[in-house]
Amino acid sequence: MFNANDLTDEQKAQVAEWAAAGDQLNDLQKKMTEAFGISISYMDTRFAIMDLGIELVTEEVPVEEKKEEPKELTPQGYVDATVDEIVRPGFLASGKVIFSDGMNALWGLDQMGRLSVDADDPSYQVDDEDMIAFQEVLRDKLKA
Repeated sequence: MFNANDLTDEQKAQVAEWAAAGDQLNDLQKKMTEAFGISISYMDTRFAIMDLGIELVTEEVPVEEKKEEPKELTPQGYVDATVDEIVRPGFLASGKVIFSDGMNALWGLDQMGRLSVDADDPSYQVDDEDMIAFQEVLRDKLKA
């Protein structure tokens, strides 16, 4: 088992220099083996770095801000639906709907003829007028 105290002051300084240059644990392990002629495991390298109080430099990958896609705005009183080309599993037909208040939802028609609506907001309740308009739009779209 390797001990960090087995290194000379010059070797400790060299390891600190490598770490400051951006070398990571596997690089340090390889360089210590080659430069100092010692056999050291990855775990022992990790412990030695901790014992010596050396901080590894890590490049921070810039986090790209996710741009929210603008929601489609629909005029009040207008309901529109689309039919999926590839039907979701468990349905005879499926698609998307936008209600008059701008709420998006997925819809599906199962083998028993039951219509399900799954809105983006789980607590959303479709009002009766929108549901009637949606069923009429859907009827027209499924006729074709």
